[in-house]
Amino acid sequence: MTLSPLAQLLESRRVIVAVGAGGVGKTTTAAALSVAAARAGKRVLCLTIDPAKRLAESLGLGEMRSEAVTVNPKRFADAGVPLAGSLTAMMLDTKRTFDELIIKYSSTKDKADKLLSNKLYQYVSTSLAGTQEYMAMEKLVAVKDDPRYDLIVLDTPPTANALDFLDAPERLVTALDSTTMKWFVDAFQKSGKFSLNIIAKSAATILRGIGRITGGGFLEAMAEFIADLNDLFGGFKERALRVEQALRGPEIAFVLVTSASPPSIQEVLYFARRLEEADMPRGAFVVNRFHMAPRLGAKGVTEEDAKKSISERSLVLDDDAPARILRAHADAVQLAALDAHHLRVLEEASRATPIIRVVELETDVHDIRLLSRLADILIRSG
Repeated sequence: MTLSPLAQLLESRRVIVAVGAGGVGKTTTAAALSVAAARAGKRVLCLTIDPAKRLAESLGLGEMRSEAVTVNPKRFADAGVPLAGSLTAMMLDTKRTFDELIIKYSSTKDKADKLLSNKLYQYVSTSLAGTQEYMAMEKLVAVKDDPRYDLIVLDTPPTANALDFLDAPERLVTALDSTTMKWFVDAFQKSGKFSLNIIAKSAATILRGIGRITGGGFLEAMAEFIADLNDLFGGFKERALRVEQALRGPEIAFVLVTSASPPSIQEVLYFARRLEEADMPRGAFVVNRFHMAPRLGAKGVTEEDAKKSISERSLVLDDDAPARILRAHADAVQLAALDAHHLRVLEEASRATPIIRVVELETDVHDIRLLSRLADILIRSG
């Protein structure tokens, strides 16, 4: 039997990265794919960057934690969902991941301890541009080879941030190798004292101006921090390149999640182009909340049809019910036509990447039973 596109990805890939704009159901899709793989016998880790309250609630967890938490199999049994594998969830702890890198790449334990205790490090380890995205990739690469898991599903932030994943390694290296960083390293002499005498006059003038605002102690602490961080540069640079290469590996596939709305489609197509430019593998597009045409959409219905249907079902409705049913049917036909029209742009640009259409469900997906139902739709589509 030929497997559907998403079933093939879950079977053949080690890592699935779910990306998409905010509000298109990306987190729910990631959770449903995780459930589908766990049902099929995989040991799955669902890794999220945001606290993802919805993800935690859907899996029956009180909250997402930075430690791996395995969903109790009894929750699946109570929901009537057979489970042949296991499902574990984890939230990224950006600072902890950065701390682990500092410890790993410092030349001595003393230097690592000194950097970890630096007040500026407490801020930079969570707020430096690109840090969160880069650390997410670090964590992904670290768990990718963890023998406890057969599959890792990464739930990313909305597309605007998810795009930063593609540039995160290069951005971090660029930040560490910037002219400003070099100024501070040069100004922090071997004696451990900060001096502006050995750097360019223009740079010294700028830094003195900053010093008047922040105080000289701030510049001293900044120079010491950057000099210590510079000790790690070689290890970071090498690691960043390895992380970047890992994103292009055959074990990874990106699942691009969108709705049928034009803005969401444009965002996901932009991301798809970026993936193609970076030579990273696109696995599938998932179009959530897609409006399908009613069964009699092409034929059309009349008020007599509505009255007959009401009578056959022995329903007691208001006198104007047939007319309202007719209007609702016409609206459904129009919505389906509109979604199909919008989706043509995606179909033309997909370049043979499978497109999975997920019909709009009658309720939000908020528990394991509904996640399993969505998993069925995803796995059987396409």
